[in-house]
Amino acid sequence: MIIFPYFVMNKKTLTRVAMAAAIALTLAGCSKERAHITGSITEAKDSMLYLENMSLDGPVAIDSVRLTDNGTFDLLALPPNGGPEFYRLRINGRIINLSVDSTETLTVTASYPLMASGYTVEGSQNCQTIRELALKQQDLQQRLIAIQGNIDLNPRMAQDSILRCIEAYKTDVKMNYIYKEPMKASSYFALFQTLGNLLIFNPRENKEDIKAFAAVATSWDTYYPDAVRGKNLHNIAIEGMKDIRITEQQNGMEIDASKVNVTNVIDINLPDNHGQSRRLTSLKGKVVLLDFHVFATKDSPARIMKMRELYNKYHAQGLEIYQVSFDPDEHFWKQQTEALPWICVRDAQLTESPLFMQYNLQGLPTFFLMDRENVLHKRDAQIKDIDAEIRSLL
Repeated sequence: MIIFPYFVMNKKTLTRVAMAAAIALTLAGCSKERAHITGSITEAKDSMLYLENMSLDGPVAIDSVRLTDNGTFDLLALPPNGGPEFYRLRINGRIINLSVDSTETLTVTASYPLMASGYTVEGSQNCQTIRELALKQQDLQQRLIAIQGNIDLNPRMAQDSILRCIEAYKTDVKMNYIYKEPMKASSYFALFQTLGNLLIFNPRENKEDIKAFAAVATSWDTYYPDAVRGKNLHNIAIEGMKDIRITEQQNGMEIDASKVNVTNVIDINLPDNHGQSRRLTSLKGKVVLLDFHVFATKDSPARIMKMRELYNKYHAQGLEIYQVSFDPDEHFWKQQTEALPWICVRDAQLTESPLFMQYNLQGLPTFFLMDRENVLHKRDAQIKDIDAEIRSLL
């Protein structure tokens, strides 16, 4: 089971009826190619098969067909729009979750009424991974039901067992799916898996869950910069941080301000080469080149020379450099940064740093550009002319 929340979107949203009508008009007048979702669902003669778009405001019917003896179908998805889209095939309460990246063709084979667990899908690795996650979630739900029905466990023991199962599930999904490939549609899907009507990953109440949302949001900024879903992930993470801050303040707890971020960037608070704590979000109002670096590499001198040129050229106009080092030798790092005019900090956790997951650092060095509002603009892979990009933000 999966839901797509809308609690951080604009309050004045369209009703589902109006949305369906608007989508129908869009499809009627749109000449873009669309993805085909085809295949067969047997044992469902005369049943209506619906293809529903899992929009941010809830499921919206896109296409449908009444199945015949052989159960074959060929349905059309929406035109691609900036990033992966999510759909489900539904007969009554049985569903198959899918994602579509472009104008691909997906082939789904299943048999009713076991279609939710017994289907196969070809044409998309993302959809195959989503199937794995759906089956894992179904297995988790069955185990929790078994715990609740175990008469040998008192309520306290049952509750502890349930919480341990859920936490183990979350750790598995985070490490083997979300943090491993945060740019994937399947990682986005994983964030919104549910048990009943409750999100397994709860960004309203759990700091670690917020990190998972933030990691996927940051990755989607790079791979799908125009996707509304990526922006929604940022909003969810930000709102979750605010909620936790309010809850902890109400409980009389003092929280570390460095862990709370009310901008569209994951904050960093690390000691610089003079021992002073430096927060990334304190640079709001400046254009920031956020650089993740290792000085103990042969290419470091040339990179530092280029950064000096940029700093000398644009610092007076409002450019700042916030450079995070992952060098294992702290003394060496301090020597290398002693004469540098920008902010130089070091993460002593090295490759175990959560920044690798939060910023989707798949290699070093890597840099990002942030605008004056502390919003991530682009990362190095998206930038062809660094001077032009900096000037456009100043």
